[in-house]
Amino acid sequence: MVPALLSLSLSRLGLWALGLILVLGFLKFIRLLVRRQFLAKAMDSFPGPPTHWLFGHALEIQQTGSLDKVVSWAHQFPYAHPLWFGQFLGFLNIYEPDYAKAVYSRGDPKAPDVYNYFLQWIGKGLLVLDGPTWFQHRKLLTPGFHYDVLKPYVKVFADSTHTMLDKWEEKARKDKSFDIFSDVGHMALDTLMKCTFGKGNSGLGHRDHNYYLAVSDLTLLMQQRIASLQYHDDFIYWLTPHGRRFLRACQVAHDHTDQVIRERKAALQDEKEQKKIQNRRHLDFLDILLGARDENGIKLSDADLRAEVDTFMFEGHDTTTSGISWFLYCMALNPEHQHRCREEVREILGDRDSFQWDDLGKMTYLTMCIKESLRLYPPVPQVYRQLSKPVSFVDGRSLPAGSLVSLHIYALHRNSAVWPDPEVFDPLRFSPENVTGRHPFAFMPFSAGPRNCIGQQFAMNEMKVVAALCLLRFEFAVDPLQPPIKLLQLVLRSKNGIYLHLKPLGSGTEK
Repeated sequence: MVPALLSLSLSRLGLWALGLILVLGFLKFIRLLVRRQFLAKAMDSFPGPPTHWLFGHALEIQQTGSLDKVVSWAHQFPYAHPLWFGQFLGFLNIYEPDYAKAVYSRGDPKAPDVYNYFLQWIGKGLLVLDGPTWFQHRKLLTPGFHYDVLKPYVKVFADSTHTMLDKWEEKARKDKSFDIFSDVGHMALDTLMKCTFGKGNSGLGHRDHNYYLAVSDLTLLMQQRIASLQYHDDFIYWLTPHGRRFLRACQVAHDHTDQVIRERKAALQDEKEQKKIQNRRHLDFLDILLGARDENGIKLSDADLRAEVDTFMFEGHDTTTSGISWFLYCMALNPEHQHRCREEVREILGDRDSFQWDDLGKMTYLTMCIKESLRLYPPVPQVYRQLSKPVSFVDGRSLPAGSLVSLHIYALHRNSAVWPDPEVFDPLRFSPENVTGRHPFAFMPFSAGPRNCIGQQFAMNEMKVVAALCLLRFEFAVDPLQPPIKLLQLVLRSKNGIYLHLKPLGSGTEK
């Protein structure tokens, strides 16, 4: 009798649970429909490419390559067009300077529909925060990028680069092309660890290497999630193999970050290290975080500390890796510009064997080439915002508060109305006379407005030092049999690596 009653109770409980799940699922579906109706109505005045009944534009983008597909759509639809990832997530995709200015000159928050996917990985750091907390953290971290802090980094950039170039000397002896992307990535991570996280000169260890692989995995999984309707819901996503793989990679990244913080905290207990910090005019990034207090004298919580370290650990090496790698590819494609950059660097160096801080400002042609490579291959090709208030555009069209906006930097930088012959590599676009009069929102490799990249000066300085040293040591040429296939993976990567031929030019550079 008892087992029968128990079985009946369990059966009823199961039915109640099933009913509850169906009701919650129905309510979720209604909420999605209402949201879709709002987003679609907001973009009524913007024509765009046809959508798939279920996948929106995501399927076509995955099949044809998102970057150049959007450029082709930009030719059809000036200023902007709707962009749907599935049927429920729709953005106004913009790629025109006045449109970019209308949104990015303001302080609208990042679009939570995309950036909330970051929370499990990097927490609520500067990338994701908005409002007063974002402003407080931004103000707190800005001194870490003061030029007095950045000056000593020139030598660190050089040391890490020489380690990479010595490795390339060995590879170049085999007289065949090789992929430079991962080597540049390890060098950029090593530089970041030394400059901003107090790491010694021991180079990258096994844990650092695992972290690099984990970030590569996380950016791929994040990009796939954004474009895949079935992964948009958190509850469903964490049950899938894709979601569990993401959590495993997050754990590797968190273990690495926690270790970095622990080691720095332990080092700060040493009297010699304390005196060294006291004698510095400016503190580096991690020391600022460890000593930071709010207006009430309260330190950053462990969660806030880890979030900021996770954020800068990712943004500080992955974007720079992309920028440097694509720059070297551009040099390989354009030997005449490569030669001119090399001659400029040799002239600046003269008979000295090391670069100084003041040398960076003299690298005018190299800087123009770096900027042109950032135009053609922006490290972060697409960013997203949610409007906190309505916006009116230059052509009279508008969007209401709550709308989602995607700034397609890759398409903006190839907008033929702004950049004549946009596919041509022409560094003179960035000569002083050509820059004068250009729209300030036409070139946005580090975003723009109040939420621009806090580390852009750090990144540009690193790119100059690395590029100069690479060009002094090697002549770069493309491998016509393995052209890179552009891949949007949060940052701009290559699906098959960036394979270049390297010809050693002998020493004569700083060691």
